[in-house]
Amino acid sequence: MSVAGTTSIQADFSSELRALSDRYRDEPVPLGAILDELGGRASALLVVICALPFSTPISIPGLSTPFGLVILLLASRYFFGLPPWLPEQIRRVVLPASFFTKVLNASSSLVGWIERRLTGRLGVLADAEWKLRLHAGVVICAALLLMLPLPPLPPFTNTLPALTAVVMSFASLKRDGVGILAGYGVFAFTVGYFAFWGAVVAETFQRYGGRVLELIQRMF
Repeated sequence: MSVAGTTSIQADFSSELRALSDRYRDEPVPLGAILDELGGRASALLVVICALPFSTPISIPGLSTPFGLVILLLASRYFFGLPPWLPEQIRRVVLPASFFTKVLNASSSLVGWIERRLTGRLGVLADAEWKLRLHAGVVICAALLLMLPLPPLPPFTNTLPALTAVVMSFASLKRDGVGILAGYGVFAFTVGYFAFWGAVVAETFQRYGGRVLELIQRMF
């Protein structure tokens, strides 16, 4: 994804995150305040901020659904050419104190690794706004998967959609076609992963579901 003012946005994301970490080190902050501070850059930067906790080993329980919804709304509005916006109820969601510090500490290696490899290659995939908006469709699909209320098992059901959003958003920010292709690759793997576990669950239910239901009926 991209937004107005691409030149300034192409500055290192690490610097943006570090500035937020310094500003909100000791106090909780509502999402609305971050949205207002980022302004037109929020379409991509806030997507990455909300996705990073689930693509790194940070434990922030209960936020996958609201963060997934934030990513969905921002990516959808960018897809349709609309400015960043969140409803008031989501704007009031409060990020805990030191949230940005935790994200920075846990994701600095990942963010640095991605940033060093996004150098504007295959620019034909990112040389027009309509192309970047089209790529945002993948972020929308990833957000829908992230919002699913799934149990801890199978693993990586939050990590893979979040990683898709991070890679695609970063690559679009840097207008790097190779990174965009990588985003599609991560998304394809994610869909395959979900399909595999969906088939496993369906097969297990088909094989043992009848017996379980019969056992429950006997108990009651």
